[in-house]
Amino acid sequence: MNLNKKIAFLVDFDNVATDVIEQALNAVFKDYGAAHIRRAYCNAEQALREQNFLKRLGLRAIVNLAIGKNSTDIALAVDAMDLAITEKPDVIVLVSSDSDFAPLVLRLREKGAWLRGFGQYGKTGDGVIQIYDQFNELAHDSGRGSRDSAPAKPGSRRRGGARPAGRAVAEAPRAPVRPQPVEPPVAAPPAPVVELTAAAPALAPVAAPTPAAKAARPARKAAAKTSAPAPAAAKPEAPIKAKPAPKAAAPEDKQVAAAKEINAVLALLPKLIDGQWHDLGAAAKALKDAGLLAKSAPATKLFRKHAHAFELRPEKQPSQVRFAT
Repeated sequence: MNLNKKIAFLVDFDNVATDVIEQALNAVFKDYGAAHIRRAYCNAEQALREQNFLKRLGLRAIVNLAIGKNSTDIALAVDAMDLAITEKPDVIVLVSSDSDFAPLVLRLREKGAWLRGFGQYGKTGDGVIQIYDQFNELAHDSGRGSRDSAPAKPGSRRRGGARPAGRAVAEAPRAPVRPQPVEPPVAAPPAPVVELTAAAPALAPVAAPTPAAKAARPARKAAAKTSAPAPAAAKPEAPIKAKPAPKAAAPEDKQVAAAKEINAVLALLPKLIDGQWHDLGAAAKALKDAGLLAKSAPATKLFRKHAHAFELRPEKQPSQVRFAT
């Protein structure tokens, strides 16, 4: 731990998750004992939504009213150069996975500062990592996971050093999402046929007729001839068969349709597979020209429909899109 260095801790707040920011600040405290300048660059909505988090970590919110593309990133870069000239910190820590800060890192090093970077695991390009004097990749606890099958453990890389175990030297580009095979639904077995039959009544024993009963037989026969005929016995009802239950709709149909639509977008815009940020307007024009998007429909609606596969920034008025892991 070096307690004699002056540390500037600058956060690109709309680029990394809050748990990654907290891990980065804890690492700075462990290595240097303090973070004298702590600033988080964000828009007004983020500052209001995360004000409790900012207060708990002692981060000063530098609110930027977005007036164009990458305006928050530009505000961070201008502020970092001003601090390098006026405050002259020994170590400048940038918490961001954005590759746009590469020129800023090179210029700050020329001013005599040691540049340390923190990024979210799997989101930062290798070319950017090599520019920093030291770079740490931190796992996002609630994120979608790393780009390979190894556990997502925080890693540390120093410029010119070896890569940590658990991640390949050269990573293949992300493949499009492929629909999973749909198994045919299993129909419910038909209900058993219920046969409705009347139970035969038990037969009582027949007693021998008495002399008085024999004498009364002629009178009963005469009365029976004058009485109305007995109604015919009712025919037994046909057996009632239970109808089989209707087949349930396959739950995978919506997932297959979503995967097909994602693959269609990636087939039309293959550059999105590299995982970098790309211009949303150009992507929307290509989708409309190909007929995948209505002329009057916003592209943000299509990409937000598949939020698990695509990311937009900034949140309020997105101008960039990329294919997520």
